[in-house]
Amino acid sequence: MKDISQQDEVILSNAKLILPGEVIDGHVVMRNGKVAEVGTGPASGGVDCDGDWVAPGLVELHTDNLERHMQPRPKVNWPHQAAIVAHDRELAGCGITTVFDAIRVGSIVSDANKRYGKYARSMADEILSMQSKGALRISHRLHLRAETCSETLLEELEEFGPEDRVGIVSLMDHTPGQRQFRDIGKFEDYVCGKHGLSKEGFADYCDFLTGLHDKLGAAHEAGSVAAAARFGAVLASHDDTTADQVAVS
Repeated sequence: MKDISQQDEVILSNAKLILPGEVIDGHVVMRNGKVAEVGTGPASGGVDCDGDWVAPGLVELHTDNLERHMQPRPKVNWPHQAAIVAHDRELAGCGITTVFDAIRVGSIVSDANKRYGKYARSMADEILSMQSKGALRISHRLHLRAETCSETLLEELEEFGPEDRVGIVSLMDHTPGQRQFRDIGKFEDYVCGKHGLSKEGFADYCDFLTGLHDKLGAAHEAGSVAAAARFGAVLASHDDTTADQVAVS
């Protein structure tokens, strides 16, 4: 397929154009990579779209797609730059031109049996470096998913600043018995299947997470709200399931 994005002038003619308030049959003229003219009816020359739709680029606010490329199979860790490029090209092919890459902040590091490690800062560095070098086809920003039921959330948030293209901070709380994990039976199936825990081990794991939330949850929530303000980011929430949770959000 011919790449027309680098031409000085590109005309897309005979297209259905999705505009802010209407859809029209018309044409678009782009000069030096920017929209210069939008008009009704066909235009002479250019690319005949044959009635196809022309839409603004889509914005993806929350996707775990990058994680799928980082670990395409269980226990297989793919080189991160290759994973980022694959993720970038896949989204571009779907018409997405801006993505907020969802990266977890907040880890458990004290117990090897319950551990899920820190990766946010190093992953963000790789994404932002590739963005600055022009290696990516679409615009990448960061969506920090702040896990309040964790040990290291506040120190991980301190590793980021306003210069890091953080556009969204969302609060997550994976304490068993509520939100996404309100059904303990399903949570048990998930955890024991993924991590091979016994029933006794699962009960201990739930007690550990509940104690962690009771000890640090409130401070982590407050710290995440403050961090979002410091970054100039939008604040969001995950998995609200009750009226009270919505009211707090």
